[in-house]
Amino acid sequence: MGKIFYLMGKSSSGKDSIYKRIIERNSFNLKPIIGYTTRPIREGEREGVEYYFVDNKKLNEMQLKGIVIERRDYNTVFGIWSYFTADDGQINIMENSYLLIGTLEAYEKIRGYFGEGNVVPIFINVDDGIRLKRALEREMLQETPKYAEMCRRFLVDEKDFSTENKQRCGIMKEFENDDLEKCIEDIEQAIKEELEK
Repeated sequence: MGKIFYLMGKSSSGKDSIYKRIIERNSFNLKPIIGYTTRPIREGEREGVEYYFVDNKKLNEMQLKGIVIERRDYNTVFGIWSYFTADDGQINIMENSYLLIGTLEAYEKIRGYFGEGNVVPIFINVDDGIRLKRALEREMLQETPKYAEMCRRFLVDEKDFSTENKQRCGIMKEFENDDLEKCIEDIEQAIKEELEK
């Protein structure tokens, strides 16, 4: 029986970098779970790597098939963007372990779908000032920067990842990402210990 290691944290906490490095290292043969979104693809992103980029028609078709495990809709300054995870054949928890990236809200739904003991939270923490600086630097690299959306996400994260919400979800340990290499080593050690149980 495998496990799903669920990587989460506020925006610009380094989740994407950590996720990519753990998958590239392949130390534990974790398979990636690629989520879906209706938002536009960003500069440097690739279809089927960061997300599957779909339109609302495709999302509705998948919901009608009953394969959408969880869905989050965000009323952005550019309209509603949806993010979701689907039971689309990527996941076979009886045979493999996986790495998934997402939000606290999605973590709760994934845990409910696959079972509490099968989904392990990995929460990344970074100082808010550093996160804001990273977000701004990333946005400045975009062909059409979306600064208002960046600010909206930053503020929403304060509420979504409140101490109360993290406690409700049973997140007792956080991994500090002030040194990327050390953070990855700490996470990999936690994954190793979990897989050895």
